[in-house]
Amino acid sequence: MKYYIIAGEKSGDLHASNLIKELKIRDKSAEFRGWGGDEMEKIGVTLVQHYRETAFMGFTTVFVNLPKIFKFLKKCKKDILDYQPDVVILVDYAGFNLRIAKFAKKHGLKTFYYISPKVWAWNTGRAKKIKRDVDKMFVILHFEKKFYKQFDYQVDYIGNPLFDAIDQFKPNPHFLVENQLTQKPIIALLPGSREMEVRNVVQTMGEVSKYFPEFQFVCAGVKSVSSELYQICGKYQIPILYDQTYDLLNVAHSAVVTSGTATLETALFEVPQVVCYKTNFLQYHISKKVIQVPYISLVNLIAQKEVVRELIQYDYTTKNLEEELKNVIHQKREQILIDYRDLKALIKTEGVSKTAAELMYNYLKI
Repeated sequence: MKYYIIAGEKSGDLHASNLIKELKIRDKSAEFRGWGGDEMEKIGVTLVQHYRETAFMGFTTVFVNLPKIFKFLKKCKKDILDYQPDVVILVDYAGFNLRIAKFAKKHGLKTFYYISPKVWAWNTGRAKKIKRDVDKMFVILHFEKKFYKQFDYQVDYIGNPLFDAIDQFKPNPHFLVENQLTQKPIIALLPGSREMEVRNVVQTMGEVSKYFPEFQFVCAGVKSVSSELYQICGKYQIPILYDQTYDLLNVAHSAVVTSGTATLETALFEVPQVVCYKTNFLQYHISKKVIQVPYISLVNLIAQKEVVRELIQYDYTTKNLEEELKNVIHQKREQILIDYRDLKALIKTEGVSKTAAELMYNYLKI
């Protein structure tokens, strides 16, 4: 069968690649084409567009880049029609993929959605459009099945694919030596995988390091982001390690993490963290009006309580980060670790990519 897969960011690229590996086991004649990143390309997907060109985040950023986005949508739609896949598999990336879902439905193409858009956080009415346009939805958060049920839409809960990614991770035993790190305990800085995220948070991350001389700060960089955005780390003698995030978390004592998938990854590695998020003025105030959930980090959303502190927008200052990081290192550490273990017990799943691939392949044979 022919599969067309669209992932619009680093985490989606990783999860899509693991799904593809499992689909290949079940479908020996499978062909894959799509939009994504290095991980998808490594396993043989014919990549039409890399996500580094298409990862627009936030209302204002999207608005400014609308001409470019429409150009990408037009290109993607044409490519799908030319390819005529047996199924279009959409991975998160709501703003782009929901439009593709509508297009695919109009043209009679079967559509699966792997990792639901966070429609439960804002604009819940989009669930009706998903029910209309998406043939099968595969959700990774335990409360999403109940959410969709209120719209009379049956979805498959498969568990979180991060467990697959972490289970496959093999630590580098020479990580510290190869990266010339000292024996001081490490505070990991994870400023995000999009340029806008990094630009807005990395300055404060760098500034706070001078208050913790007993620790070494290490920044997790990603190659899809311009290296210029990490220059502030050099000012504070903070090494930047590209595409070694799991190795870094594996040895970290604590972390400062931009809100996103990385907050849950950090929790699963049992590294106490402070979550941060900052955007431009207009974007923040629009988001504040439309977001309908009490937290922004996956850790707190899943636990349904504040496990880790979130420093958002005006609260994200060097002074506040210094204070909260001290709390994480000392007073709050043990309680965070207890809450992490409870969180892991709540969502622990095995073979998520395998389960998703099995379901998808069986649905396609019907």
